Amino acid sequence: MNSASWDTVRALAARFDAAAAARGVHPPQSHVIQVLKIGEEFGEAAQALIGATGSNPRKGRSHSWDDVHDEVCDVIITGMVTLARMRPDAPAYFAEQLALKSARFLPEEAP
Repeated sequence: MNSASWDTVRALAARFDAAAAARGVHPPQSHVIQVLKIGEEFGEAAQALIGATGSNPRKGRSHSWDDVHDEVCDVIITGMVTLARMRPDAPAYFAEQLALKSARFLPEEAP
């Protein structure tokens, strides 16, 4: 992920931190609320998926695959903002975690 994207994520995190503080909500409570926001966004992605596949016979096809993609992006963005609100070193921590977790599934390069 490029640094401009993380700059945007950090700006969003700062804005949400300021808004929470103005309401008298400070860490760790603001962190709890932010993690719950990930769950809310996941629910919207699941709802879009159900609508795109027509899995609910009562509603039929109520969403498109583009709606699903948009909602998945919301989940990712919300997760990144959450990490940035919790850790000042979010970009480095994310890169470290991505390397650790992907190593379990991606073959090592041959020397």
